[in-house]
Amino acid sequence: MAELLDNSPGRFARELGLDLKSGPAARQLWFLAAVFYGARISGVLAARTFRVFATAGVYGPEAIRAQGWDNLVVLLDRGGYARYDFKTATKLLRIMESLQDRHRGSLERLHEAAADAADLERRIMDLAPGIGPATVNIFLRELRDIWPKADPILSSLAQAAAAHLDLLPRGLDPRSALRVLQRHWQAQPVPNRDFADLEAALVRRGLELRRGRRTSRPGSA
Repeated sequence: MAELLDNSPGRFARELGLDLKSGPAARQLWFLAAVFYGARISGVLAARTFRVFATAGVYGPEAIRAQGWDNLVVLLDRGGYARYDFKTATKLLRIMESLQDRHRGSLERLHEAAADAADLERRIMDLAPGIGPATVNIFLRELRDIWPKADPILSSLAQAAAAHLDLLPRGLDPRSALRVLQRHWQAQPVPNRDFADLEAALVRRGLELRRGRRTSRPGSA
């Protein structure tokens, strides 16, 4: 695990300049990034589009709703998201409208309202059509140990990489695989890193194994 992490930048959020432990604003920014990463586009385009929105200060419910559909399409196109611009603009408006109406625009309130990890995932997916398990997994796995109820299953990419590296036996269900990997981490943690860093590193390795080349996209669940 130490060798893997020595060659990994850790959380995908960190690559975007986000410290998820710093507060709600960073987590709101990461949520927007997760929505972009969850689509079937390259990680490069998703990151570029996120930076366009972040630089413009357009990431919270009020700011996104204030832009309106036409301006959101312009920002999406500027980031290279042209293939999905109309669909994504509509999705972003629906997500932020739901977040505003149900939780006063706060992801923190959404988390507090959830009964448990499964309910948290359901509430996020219920914000709007188009938020699927992949987006939820990308978002929540980097919030382990930050949000108490953030406990998604191990992604298939991370599990495949862990098995390839002999960190896990093959054939486990994703929840069992997560618990085994967490026990390994608890027994031998890597200084100055946390489990979410390991999980992100495994996702990166899983993408390399699946595609046969290096990539920066967080990947699907």
